Amino acid sequence: MTAAHQASLFSEDELPDNLTPWEIADQQDRLLAEVVLDRPLSTVFHYVVPEGLRELIAPGQRVEVPFGAGNQALIGYCVGTTRQSPTKRQLKSLTAILDREPLIDSALLKLTQWIAEHYLCSWGQVLQSVIPAGVKSKAGTRELIHYRVSPQLKSQWPDIKLPAKQRAIVAALIGATQPLTVEQLTEQAGCGIGPIHTLRDRGWIVAEQHRVWTTREDESIPEPHQELHLTHEQQAAVNVILEALRAPRHETQLLFGVTGSGKTEVYIRAIEEVVSFGRQAIVLVPEISLTPQTIRRFRSRFSSVAVLHSHLTDAERHQQWRRIAEGHVQVVVGARSAVFAPTPHLGLIVIDEEHESSFKQDSTPRYHAREVARQRAQMHGIPLLLGTATPTLESWVRVQQKQDRLLALPRRVARRPLPPVTIIDVRDDPLIQQQRALGRALLTAMNATLKTGGQIILFLNVRGFAPLILCRGCGNALRCPECELTLTWHQQHQCALCHTCGYECDIPAACPKCQRPGVRYVGMGTERLEQELRTLLPKVSCLRMDSDTMQARGSHATALEKFRHGEAQILLGTQMIAKGLDFPNVTLVGVVDADTSLRQPDLRARERTFQLIAQVAGRTGRGPKGGRVLVQTSCPDDPAIQFAAKHDFVGFANHELQERELCDAPPYTTAVRVILRGPSEPAVEASGHKLVEQLRQAAPALDSSIQIAGPAPCPLFRLQGNFRFHIQLLAKSLPPLQLLWRQVEPGFRPEKDVEYVVDVEPLSYR
Repeated sequence: MTAAHQASLFSEDELPDNLTPWEIADQQDRLLAEVVLDRPLSTVFHYVVPEGLRELIAPGQRVEVPFGAGNQALIGYCVGTTRQSPTKRQLKSLTAILDREPLIDSALLKLTQWIAEHYLCSWGQVLQSVIPAGVKSKAGTRELIHYRVSPQLKSQWPDIKLPAKQRAIVAALIGATQPLTVEQLTEQAGCGIGPIHTLRDRGWIVAEQHRVWTTREDESIPEPHQELHLTHEQQAAVNVILEALRAPRHETQLLFGVTGSGKTEVYIRAIEEVVSFGRQAIVLVPEISLTPQTIRRFRSRFSSVAVLHSHLTDAERHQQWRRIAEGHVQVVVGARSAVFAPTPHLGLIVIDEEHESSFKQDSTPRYHAREVARQRAQMHGIPLLLGTATPTLESWVRVQQKQDRLLALPRRVARRPLPPVTIIDVRDDPLIQQQRALGRALLTAMNATLKTGGQIILFLNVRGFAPLILCRGCGNALRCPECELTLTWHQQHQCALCHTCGYECDIPAACPKCQRPGVRYVGMGTERLEQELRTLLPKVSCLRMDSDTMQARGSHATALEKFRHGEAQILLGTQMIAKGLDFPNVTLVGVVDADTSLRQPDLRARERTFQLIAQVAGRTGRGPKGGRVLVQTSCPDDPAIQFAAKHDFVGFANHELQERELCDAPPYTTAVRVILRGPSEPAVEASGHKLVEQLRQAAPALDSSIQIAGPAPCPLFRLQGNFRFHIQLLAKSLPPLQLLWRQVEPGFRPEKDVEYVVDVEPLSYR
């Protein structure tokens, strides 16, 4: 928030005295709407509800209100009504109510209030983010005139005398269960629109406007499924979940199961119980690439499954949202934002792959879906089920501290063994030294796999052709002018691209630094790996899955179906192929560069490396042919890689937690990160020092354990044209940090054009 922006905002007590007559409402016998705005303000504003709107106003609706000295028309959200004014000052009246019905119910309204308080943002910003744009715009619907019979005519029917066509119209309306459109009436009565208008003009029938859908519902036919028998461990886990469901009581349960142990079947059995007594379940998955496979499994078991993810159109999302809100859906499957699905009869929340960082939103409100789900489950008194083969260290500590309950699936179904993992040290590999992606051992294993008819998954978490473009003369790297990050070469589109801000350009004819022509491409991305495969194995079909190839609607499902049916022998891609996929014919997984995430300057670099290797390793060995995993690395002795090769999460967690505890880092402390940004580096840094000084003055009186570090340049120092500094606040728990921020933030005035954002419990420090 800039200082100039702050100065333009009013609290209620700062409203000017010279209000025009239309702005001043009667002080007696008035109803006030409590309104929050999509602005970085914690204030709940009060507006008088005009008499004609009193019967229509309700919490959860959008309203139009005059705001500030200029009475700017803003759209806000009504979060309550009251007859008690919090101030003696005269209040303005709201201008309009924009929704006939509330967009969310009281339970979701309460949840969004908790999010605003927990994540230190405004309630209005949360509501703006939570309610889909298609729901607000009523996408996929339109207003049509419908007709019904007037009470006067209905009381005289059928004795009243009317011409034949008019009588046919009235008979059609009386026989209908709801009002009819002109098209429906003319078809059923066999007449034109003239008799309809005559009846309307005489007052015998009444015209009303109703909103109708212009899109059709998904009428996909459920696929047949084979009845599965639970293992002893699966049945034990299901029994514990059913106990909490039947109590009913809230309990967070961590389903810690190795890859291929049948976690999804446990989810389904629990949801069958939920559905059997008329309630609904929400299932969150981290990647859109997992959604087609997950949807197929759930639709084979449940008659009504809704989908919520980012590839839906506004109209589709609105339609799904309404189906859910009306109680017509048994199971909601979706990505992070599906945690807000408006289920009226919620009975269970499941988060699959709970360790995934994509469950944390990286823009305001910066919520974590797992923590929002935990709060929502507590509010409803229902279980929250977290499933993963590689739990976050935060979840693992909660289990150790007996805050959450552990359910273990230590073995794969059918007692299939976990695949052996071979670590390949590529530091001396001659092929890697020639800038090749595939070393000798991996290439040999691939040829052997293809000869036996097996399929291969290759994982490389870098997209594009080459992540580094260097001048052949001086070695200068081509960088983004907005972010100062190195550009990635995308050969397919013949452009150099910044993966952070989207800036793109052609390769310059000469080096901007030394003026020499010519560049060389360094490093390996998925596009270059695909080219190498087509050169080495020209007769082998391969599919690439990354954000460059999976932009078209339905592309994820199409690619996975091709691979499932054997139309491609090799599937290569980024982290979207690293988890959740189940292909029994995959007998080899190759991790092309295990060090990509390990090189990041991040507290969680090792944790993410372990998770990625363990997850992608789990894509093989799921069928009778078995499978194996080859991991190419330049850091073969790193603990994350060593423990992942042994499929030893517990060993890794114990090792990593010891180091975290020694340096007093999360999950043993709680962090809040403040990021300041602006076009002037001195102004941003000065604002950071000013904020740190205010924080350090206030902290000792609140909690002696609070630590304040910074301001320091962010690892991504310049981003989208802005210089960035950050401040980190640490404490043993979150409440002291929340209290500190709420005390200091109202008095903080950054320099001109400097904005700041707050990230509670950050996962990334870039």
